Formats: sequence, structure tokens, C-alpha cells
Amino acid sequence: MLANQLAPALARRGIHYGWVMVALTFLVSLASAGAMGILGALLLPLQRETGWETAAISGALALRLLLFGLMAPFAAALLQRYGLRRTIVVALSLVLVGCLLSMRMTVPWQLWLTWGVLTGLGTGMTALVLGATVANRWFVQRRGLVLGMLTAANATGQLAFLPLAAWLAQHEGWRAAMLPGLGACLLAGLLMWLFGRDHPAELGLNAYGDTAATIAPRPAAPAGNAVRNAFAALAESARSRVFWILFATFLICGLSTNGLIQTHFIPLCSDFGMAEVEAASVLAMMGIFDFVGTIASGWLSDRYDNRRLLFWY
Repeated sequence: MLANQLAPALARRGIHYGWVMVALTFLVSLASAGAMGILGALLLPLQRETGWETAAISGALALRLLLFGLMAPFAAALLQRYGLRRTIVVALSLVLVGCLLSMRMTVPWQLWLTWGVLTGLGTGMTALVLGATVANRWFVQRRGLVLGMLTAANATGQLAFLPLAAWLAQHEGWRAAMLPGLGACLLAGLLMWLFGRDHPAELGLNAYGDTAATIAPRPAAPAGNAVRNAFAALAESARSRVFWILFATFLICGLSTNGLIQTHFIPLCSDFGMAEVEAASVLAMMGIFDFVGTIASGWLSDRYDNRRLLFWY
């Protein structure tokens, strides 16, 4: 209802509703990535309170990262089958439930369930696939820029909340440090449910840049089981050499940045005498440059061969 009222008002001002979807998706990606990213800043405070070994805590974070990546093809199938709004609300609910339950955990297996399984599944459903889906559904022109913006939200959100989380963990405890990210997830889910739409045709629009005289109908949802469809798409992609090249590229990037640096950078700095808040600020600085670089990459991808860009990156 709210989207049906807002879209014509924006159209009279020359603003396509696709940009509202970009803003909503940006907030969703930023919030879910932030809720995931702050867990690395809580490793030392949690260890001091519980006495659990570093291997047990970082193992749960490794499981979270593994599920974050493995969920991508299934997230795409769920987005196609059930739509943006329902999938996003379920995903953010998993993140909220996982983080809230973790505040009462007393044994390591509960850490693996909450920080590992629930947050891993939830954040994986709102990762890069979500940005690509919004860019392809709502935009014909400027897809690269839009995808760059939404990818930047996902990457930067994992680092942007770190200084605040480290400060709160130091002064108020690690449970309080989780609250800003959870509040952002709750707000993002509510706004997406109220204003989000799955396809431009629902608002009587074509995608941004589509100059066709008639409104393109909303494509039918794929028939069959979403999990089976995801495996079928993976089997088809696995026959492509380009798929495996991109797979290896993103595997190395994710393992080094999200896996090692994001999780262990603050404890490493602490071993060398740097305060946790200062170490988190250094890590957040990476997020600032990541934000600029990712948006610039999206802008460049609209103008140059993506293969050559990736080679130079």
C-alpha cells in the first residue's frame, strides 16, 4: 500500500522507484553485514568472560563464514521462488534470533548454533546475491553502479560497526555491543516489508532505463523445489571454466579478508599492545576505502570490460 502511494509521487519528481529499492537493499545489506562483522570484535571480550578457547570461538565464526558463502545459490533460488520481501524478512529474523539467543549462552555448542548456524544462514541470504537480484530486476541502465553500491554496503557493513562495538564491549560488555547491529536489522526488515516490492510491474513500472512502451510483466516464479533448482543451476554453472575462475578468485578474497583478517585482526593487534578500540578503528578504515573502491568498480564496470578490470584488481 505505501509503495503504491510513494511510487507515483516520486515519478512526478522524476525519481524511479528502483532507487528506493536500492536504498532499502543498501540498508538491509549494511545491517546484516554489520551484525555479522561485529562478532570478530567480540572474540576477546567473550573469551575473557567465559574462558573458552580461541579455537572454539573462532571455529564458530568460521562456520558462520562457511554458511555465509554456501547459502548464495540457495538464496538466489529462494529470492526467485518467494520474492524479495519475504526472503529478506526471514533472513533478518534468523540474524536477530541467533544474536539474541547468544546473549544467554553458557556452553560452546550454543555459540556454534547461534553465531555459527543461525547468523551464517541469515547473513548468507542477504549477501551479494540480493544486490545482484535487485540490480537485474529494477535496472536496465546503471546496473554496474547499482551493484557496486550494494556490494559496498555488504562489504563495508562488516567493518563499519566495529569501533562502536569494540567501545561498547569494553565499557558495557559484549552483549551491549550487539545491540546497534540488531537495531539496524530490525529497522531494515520493517522498512523493506512496508516499502519493498519484488518487481517493477507490481507498481506499473518498467525497470529503470527500459524505454519499452508496454509494461513488462512480472516473470512467473520457478516451479518446483527451490533447493533442487539451486543444485540444478550449480550443476549447469560447473560446466563453465569462467565459473571456476571466479569461484577461486572470490574464495581467496573471502578467506583472507572475511575469514582471517576480520576475525583475528583485533586479537592480533592486542597481542602487540594496541587497544581493542584502536584496532577496530584501523579495521574500519579498510571498510571506508572498500566502500569507495567498490562503488568506483561498479561505475567502471558499466564502461569497461569486466574481465580486464578483474585482472587488474
